[in-house]
Amino acid sequence: MSLRVVVGEGSCGIASGAKKTEAALRRLIGEEGVADASVEIAGCIGNCYLEPIVDVYEEGGALEARYVNVAEGKAEEIVRRHLRRGEICEELLISDEDADFLALQERIVLRNAGRINPEAIGEYVKAGGYEALKKALMSMAPEDVIDELKAAGLRGRGGAGFPTWFKWDAARRSAGAVKYMVCNADERDPGAFMDRAVLEGDPHSVLEGMAIGGYATSAGTGVIYVRAEYPLAIKRLEKAIGQAEEAGYLGKNIFGSGFDFSIRIKAGAGAFVCGEETALIASLEGERGMPRLKPPFPAQKGYWNRPTNINNVETFANVPFIIAHGGGAFAAYGTEKSSGTKVFALAGKIKKGGLVEVQMGLPLERIIFGLGGGVKNGKAFKAVQLGGPSGGCVPAALAGTPVDYENITKTGAIVGSGGMVVMDEDTCMVDMARYFLDFTRKESCGKCNYCRVGTKRMLEILERITQGLGADGDIELLEELAGKIKDGAMCGLGQTAPNPVLTTIRYFRAEYEDHIYRKHCTAHYCKALIAYGISKACVGCTKCARVCPAGAIAGKVKERHAIDGEKCVKCGRCEEACSFGAVFRD
Repeated sequence: MSLRVVVGEGSCGIASGAKKTEAALRRLIGEEGVADASVEIAGCIGNCYLEPIVDVYEEGGALEARYVNVAEGKAEEIVRRHLRRGEICEELLISDEDADFLALQERIVLRNAGRINPEAIGEYVKAGGYEALKKALMSMAPEDVIDELKAAGLRGRGGAGFPTWFKWDAARRSAGAVKYMVCNADERDPGAFMDRAVLEGDPHSVLEGMAIGGYATSAGTGVIYVRAEYPLAIKRLEKAIGQAEEAGYLGKNIFGSGFDFSIRIKAGAGAFVCGEETALIASLEGERGMPRLKPPFPAQKGYWNRPTNINNVETFANVPFIIAHGGGAFAAYGTEKSSGTKVFALAGKIKKGGLVEVQMGLPLERIIFGLGGGVKNGKAFKAVQLGGPSGGCVPAALAGTPVDYENITKTGAIVGSGGMVVMDEDTCMVDMARYFLDFTRKESCGKCNYCRVGTKRMLEILERITQGLGADGDIELLEELAGKIKDGAMCGLGQTAPNPVLTTIRYFRAEYEDHIYRKHCTAHYCKALIAYGISKACVGCTKCARVCPAGAIAGKVKERHAIDGEKCVKCGRCEEACSFGAVFRD
């Protein structure tokens, strides 16, 4: 019986050593003379916290074993025991609890993630790939395609949640012999990696979705605007495009229908503002990425002043499923106004960091605790940042909030593209607001005063507060500036930049007041507002004194040590070195 040995090689797997594991498996299979086993690769299946992951499939395609944390040295066990003798390596198997990480999901966008080789078009075709494109071209009018998207209720997964069918219909109705279909893969939110994983693990689903969109809108050219910091995604996209052209799924007269469609890649140079569609278009045209006034909208005048439709990676990846199975099949998931599924990247202080896809409407707590396993190190869950720098912090008290566009917006956050950064009790919410505002201030294109100057002034206030220099009226001034920026900024970056500040003030106002009036950081995080001490738990091992760079710790061997607050530089090395939990922050 022939066995397929599949190594997960998304960026997370490779960073964990998957390439070395793959090489070891290939070498050992040769050395052991295992003739009935082949080694292949796949993208990330979502359990990033367990990488490298090695799956062993039976000849008929059934999963025989999923091995996790397979470092190079563990490959020998799999080859000699499982592949050669048919003995399952129980100690390397995924646990039942971690297997539930996948079992609790509904996977449409990630339907092929971790299962197929992203560099082999044959595996995508075998999984039903390009059948939706064939169906659209051979048996549906462009209007029929758009009607299916309308029936599905698919909303743009890039952040705004705008109805996809409406954008496609607007582009279809716009006059012009030349039109463009653009994929926004410029994923730059801190803690977000949804698009990267899809491009690395299933690039053909995006290409197929774009081609269907091209047919529906009469666009003959597609452009994928992807961040240059995603080299693996770009490499696999380039390979996928070449394979699709060679197979006839892209290019001239696709399926003999008379429809021509080509796709090319543009690597973005690293500007967050280019996630805004008009700034993205400017960058595509070789200009500095700066937003343009709307109207006209891109569907009317976009890339090179031609009708242009722009959607993100996840939106396009949903399209083949909808066309293949019908809009009703997609709408059966989720809620009435937020249908389908949504991919989220779980990051921050969470036990099971990775990629999940769930029905819209699932409560936040089910995602964070049911799928993500809760907070690391036994700490208390404090908040979750949704929507990146454009989103907001949702507190633990609202963990029962359904994750859909309407309910998350009510909290002051947004669903966004799908980043979820989990924070625990040790997170200072004032500093978190400062971090995100620092990000948006740096990423502002500078075109309008409200964003360029307003975010800088807000950041200055937040920096003063975290340095213990906050003053009475600072909170009110932050709120006033935030309102002016939201009303006066030209594009989405500026209009949403104050969100992290406003939501942290709304839900964690007491922390701001502690910083300003009591010169105290509730989370014991802000250096200017904390002091280090040593408790009675100290056994006098001298580790803390030996690592202190300022010579601020004194004490005899086997006696309690003490920290000189005047000399202490608050580097935290003593706390890290202490094995007895004797060093504390106050």
